[in-house]
Amino acid sequence: MTQGSKTARWLPLAVFGVLAVLLAAGVWLSRKPDRDVLPSTLIGKPAPNFALPVLHGPGRIVRLADLKGQPFVLNVWGSWCPTCRDEHPVLTRFADTKRVRVIGVDWKDERGDALRWLEQFGNPYWLVLEDPEGGTVIDLGVAAAPETFLIDAHGVVRWKKAGALTEASVRDELLPALAKLEARR
Repeated sequence: MTQGSKTARWLPLAVFGVLAVLLAAGVWLSRKPDRDVLPSTLIGKPAPNFALPVLHGPGRIVRLADLKGQPFVLNVWGSWCPTCRDEHPVLTRFADTKRVRVIGVDWKDERGDALRWLEQFGNPYWLVLEDPEGGTVIDLGVAAAPETFLIDAHGVVRWKKAGALTEASVRDELLPALAKLEARR
């Protein structure tokens, strides 16, 4: 038997071994529950400037600069979003602690629908802004509602959660990120 025929005999086994290792690595990496979540490119960077109308006072405009000075949580939601409804009790319990201002951004919604939704489920927000065209939310890199950001007193994004807040994400992610900000003061 020649050297070339020995190599040809072992080549399929070697290819199979490499594919098996790649498959095992893929399975191992897919164990992470948030494996589909892309990290935000805004973490550690200034939040995009915005000027949005207040839902409960449409003639009033709030800018990012108006919110600086204290940290705040920015929650993107919509009355049309079923996951936002699932998240709402968790967000309400967090907001009730009054540890930090919780600002809502109602995304691509009808004003009347948003007002009815808040009347029905309760308004946990310190302030609710409207983004009917969606430009500000897109600038934040939001792919789907709900998404939540922790923004420090200087307007820098310090934490982001894509998808619904849960008791675990508040306890294990948001509260530690907020504690870091509080320790810096």
